[in-house]
Amino acid sequence: MPAPDAAAPVLRRAALADLDPRTLYLLAKLRQDVFSLEQKAPDPDLDGRDLEPTTTLMWLELPSPPASAADLPGTPVAHLRVLRESDGTVRIGRMAVHAEHRKSGYGRQLMTAAIAVARELAPAAEVHINAQAYLERWYASMGFATVSEVFLEAGIEHVAMVLRHPQV
Repeated sequence: MPAPDAAAPVLRRAALADLDPRTLYLLAKLRQDVFSLEQKAPDPDLDGRDLEPTTTLMWLELPSPPASAADLPGTPVAHLRVLRESDGTVRIGRMAVHAEHRKSGYGRQLMTAAIAVARELAPAAEVHINAQAYLERWYASMGFATVSEVFLEAGIEHVAMVLRHPQV
């Protein structure tokens, strides 16, 4: 059996209350770097949903050695959250991949893991996302179907998409 890739990122998941201060800071910084600084989203990222006890935060972090001078061991390179909605559905949101690590497959790896967590939390529930419109085909390749016209969210074009539980 081959040895695991030492440079492969490690998948993590936790509720906000279970995070250490360094990890919380680094996740917030990643979201700030992507949404506020890079994408110039005018809406606040911190909306209170991370505080909900049923929210699961997920991220990929780099092991040592660091991939670049800017990355330290344990640095998140991709992040999202999984929310339980009051209507029984699951929502995946706040997907952020650090600019230096895009096209690495980390986004797909994290989204695939999030879909598995959604199925674990609510096996028959629909999974909802608001996808940036330019990523619509990428999400469709994972089974999501578009269910809305293009709309603006945080000043960026999005489409609502849903992943339905396969009928058995």
